[in-house]
Amino acid sequence: MEKSRKRKFRKREIGFLHNILLWWKRWDGKQKRMAAAGLGLILVLIATVLWVRSLGRKEVPAMSEKVVAATATPVPERTKMPAPTPKPEGEIYSYLQGPKSWGSRLKWSGEWGVSFYDGGSFGGFGCGLCCVANIYSSLTKYKCTPVDAYKYAKKHTGYSGGGAIDWGYMRRSLTAMGFDCKVYRKPGSYEKFQRQIKKSQAAIVLVSSNNSTCYWKDTPGHYVTVFLYDEKRDKVFLTDSGDPKHNRHWVSLKKIYDSLKTASPWQFLSVKGYEEASDQWRHKSAKGNWVSK
Repeated sequence: MEKSRKRKFRKREIGFLHNILLWWKRWDGKQKRMAAAGLGLILVLIATVLWVRSLGRKEVPAMSEKVVAATATPVPERTKMPAPTPKPEGEIYSYLQGPKSWGSRLKWSGEWGVSFYDGGSFGGFGCGLCCVANIYSSLTKYKCTPVDAYKYAKKHTGYSGGGAIDWGYMRRSLTAMGFDCKVYRKPGSYEKFQRQIKKSQAAIVLVSSNNSTCYWKDTPGHYVTVFLYDEKRDKVFLTDSGDPKHNRHWVSLKKIYDSLKTASPWQFLSVKGYEEASDQWRHKSAKGNWVSK
């Protein structure tokens, strides 16, 4: 029953279209043009009505737009992280003098550690010259190696070479390099020593385990350099050419004071300033076979 109804509807639909097609074929060209024009006019009228009706409507934002407007949150601007503040000890030179350091190719070690100068092993006597090179390279825009300092002291101060450099030759070398420096004996009070170091840009100190074993062991006499006195912590930045484990460490100033070698005529050399105009050397580079920082 249902199939027969569908067939009848299909026949009617086909018959209607067939009749329209027959009418269209019977019409002449003029009639066809008039029919097409009428159909076009009807379509234009329908489009106009729809457009006029759309103008009277209020624009309502889409539901998705309302949701976005209600839930959207401002995105914070990305701020640049400030660059880390460089540590002051990063500019301090801290040469190592010995053969073991050079054998392990540690930073700050050099070929001078296994070299002989005027019959003496630099690894055995070069601590004072490492101190001079540390001060010159750290506190000026110029640079030198311990060997450069050795050659300069030998040429300009009367230092004969081949052995440890004395206080007088170190002071003369640094003075000729433009530094305001002076040698001192160990003060009777620690407080006075604190004040002297506080006024210094750097200091070469002579330490000995014969005076104290609080930091150095088996060390009858050894020059080291201290920089950057920190009053709050009462510490100094130590450069120790003879011991890589001590080199570039913050150390209590009291330990330095207790370890000063009193058997020597002088215990420390204070550097209070530098004038480039007074620098007779102005050595521009630290060339040589060494492991740089």
